[in-house]
Amino acid sequence: MSLRQKLLLVALCTLALPVAGWLYVRQMETLLREGQAQALVASARAMARSLVVVDAPLPPAGPAWYVERTPVPITVDGYADDWASLSPWAQTFGHNTKVMLAEDDRWLYFYADVRAPQRHRADAGDRLVLSADHLIISIASGEDAQRYLLASAAPGPTTAIALDADAGVLPDRINAQWQEDGSGFHVEFRLPRGLRLDRFGLGVHIAADGDNEPLSADSRPLLDFSAALSQELSRLAPDGVRVRMLSPDAWLMAQSGKLALPDLPAAERPGWFASLVYRSLLATRLDDDSAWAEDAPRVDLPEVREALQGKPATAWRAGEARGSVVLAAAMPVTVRGRLHGVVLLEQPSRAVPLLANRALFGLLLTSFAVLLVAGGVLLLFATRLTFRLRRLRNAAERAQANDGRLEGPFPLTDATDELGDLARSFARLFEVVGGYTDYLRTLASKLSHELNTPLAIVKSSLDNLDHAGLPPEAEPYLARARDGVARLGALVRAMSEASRMERAIAAAEAEDVDLADIVRGCAEGYRALAGDRRLETELPAEPVPMHVSPELIAQALDKLFDNALSFTPPGGWLRIALRPTAEGADITLSNQGPPLPAAMQGRLFDSLVSLRDKATPGDAPHLGLGLYVVRLVAERHQGTASARNVDDGVAFTLHLKGMPRQRLG
Repeated sequence: MSLRQKLLLVALCTLALPVAGWLYVRQMETLLREGQAQALVASARAMARSLVVVDAPLPPAGPAWYVERTPVPITVDGYADDWASLSPWAQTFGHNTKVMLAEDDRWLYFYADVRAPQRHRADAGDRLVLSADHLIISIASGEDAQRYLLASAAPGPTTAIALDADAGVLPDRINAQWQEDGSGFHVEFRLPRGLRLDRFGLGVHIAADGDNEPLSADSRPLLDFSAALSQELSRLAPDGVRVRMLSPDAWLMAQSGKLALPDLPAAERPGWFASLVYRSLLATRLDDDSAWAEDAPRVDLPEVREALQGKPATAWRAGEARGSVVLAAAMPVTVRGRLHGVVLLEQPSRAVPLLANRALFGLLLTSFAVLLVAGGVLLLFATRLTFRLRRLRNAAERAQANDGRLEGPFPLTDATDELGDLARSFARLFEVVGGYTDYLRTLASKLSHELNTPLAIVKSSLDNLDHAGLPPEAEPYLARARDGVARLGALVRAMSEASRMERAIAAAEAEDVDLADIVRGCAEGYRALAGDRRLETELPAEPVPMHVSPELIAQALDKLFDNALSFTPPGGWLRIALRPTAEGADITLSNQGPPLPAAMQGRLFDSLVSLRDKATPGDAPHLGLGLYVVRLVAERHQGTASARNVDDGVAFTLHLKGMPRQRLG
């Protein structure tokens, strides 16, 4: 991974900014909700107290029968077909009975579904009816009250008989319908609304269950939707809030107001995308929609159930309008410690989603802009830093290829930052390395100059010893000393020759020549020296003009041929090739010799490096200066020298670009 990619990766860390902003907006949205919820709870608490203070007609404490308003006419036939729309809110009585009460403008209807797998049948007028399955019905209107015995030995019409004495306007018989199925029986009857009943009692007595009180009935108040209580709520309800009064069993007793949102211009209403963002990213605590509870006679919601336990509760729900929410606050209404119902306040709002969405979008836009600016700045910084580091690298590689010698000033040395310090350190390092390289380059010349005098002294001393006459047993030692002095003298002369050659190469002058003619001439001269070895040439038919020093080229080829000839076995092959290139030309001299050691391929063209075995006594020492001269010639022509193993041999190549042309003064 490059430095620029790493910096871009670091720039991506700025993405944490929008994430932090998103968490902040969510926290702000939560605080807004809590503040609005506390305000609505305060309103609900004030309204509950006001209902008690103004002595509003609150529902009674304890269980009661709720009378629903029937949307369709009901036919008293003992079947539940007409009660289908009201059956979801059937009231449970005991462990085996469901009761429904409904009313229209003229009648109060009653329907009971009793589950009794084992039946004991008898008519109401039978003397053993109390030992059979029967119902006890009680009704009351003001001070008047009456009980009825309802039973039937067979499905069909039947009559409930009064058990008590005459009770004012209350009838002494009730006509009913009794129907049965395989698991129980159904009873249905109706009473005129003109009786103004305020209590209703029911007792279900199944003979198979055992019964100690066959004439008992559970009497409860009758409740229905109260217009008077609704009017009282309308006087106390805050603006823009729907208020519902619920009984202790969560039945709807009164209602005022509607869930109406403030009318906003179309441009200010949240769109579908804003609504989706709010519900997906911000409003994660919205409760499930409860549209079914809008017109339900019983409002069984979690906040209502909690309020029925005596604790205020709130809930947030998604509104019907797009981008809206509904806040509900339920407050218990108690009188002298007894629960008389729950006040449920519901307030629709678009303010919280609008504020949260605006804050989130503003934050995202700001974060996106900051991210773009930060990314652009870091990209520019990374690009410039990469460019400067690349200049340092190129300068170091050039100096390394030039034996540690710098060509011109090292880049970035005038910079004041850390890269400037690094560039100055590199410059000092390469200055030291260049000086040491120059010292090594001139070491041979210095040594040859310094060793000539002591060698002459040793040689003259050996001559004097020879003339002085030595015993015969000392002659071998004198001969060995003379041999060593001769070899040492050859080494000194070779080093002197290398030094002179370096100076000669540096002072050589170039001219425009055909490189092919030079190579061709040298190859022809080498044929006589090759002996039984086969010499092949690969030269282009066209001239290869180049600005070079012909003597240096020929000298380098002589070194290469001498090196190749020494390693080529008798009967082997040698090949000289010239190939023009885009920048100059390549001269390759291949021979059939042993492959180059892998460890020596990078050092072959250094001075004093040789692959030949150590010379035997009496042979001239090999200093390894031939390939070093080849390298100097190549560098003098702005090229390089290389060596590589080929099939069944070794190839040495001179990559030449030509010597620079000198301007006339």
